[in-house]
Amino acid sequence: MSQDGVDIETSLGYLLKEASSALRAAMEEVLRPLGMTVTHYSCLELLAQRPGLSNSELARGAFVTRQSMNVLLQSLERDGQVTRPAQPPAGKALPTRLTPRGRRNLAKATKAVRAVEVRMLAGLDAGEQSHAFRVLHSMVRQLRDHDADASSD
Repeated sequence: MSQDGVDIETSLGYLLKEASSALRAAMEEVLRPLGMTVTHYSCLELLAQRPGLSNSELARGAFVTRQSMNVLLQSLERDGQVTRPAQPPAGKALPTRLTPRGRRNLAKATKAVRAVEVRMLAGLDAGEQSHAFRVLHSMVRQLRDHDADASSD
């Protein structure tokens, strides 16, 4: 046990971070041959599910800064994977959409990422997978609810 009283062998937070790091490394490994990073893939996936998201919305969804997302979007636009209007239709946000090329690249990446997820869940039956999903959702909700309560004080 450390001097702070957190035993990394039994800390659920530490285990979650370790799982997150292992998942990210496995995803990076399968995406690298496709010329993608996890952030690149996340951006394309978000746009497929919610076309027209702004830079800020994409950054939040991919857990990166607005500046990092802007650099990625410029690169994706140059590569023909996304399109953004030259002028914002309203306000300052430039809604981004996937191009057919972006959709094709996403399809390849989704297949690779899905294989990682299948590998990650291989030791769990359907009931255990469902239970893990519920537990993780509950943890996220508890942390976010606490954060929302703390910020409203």
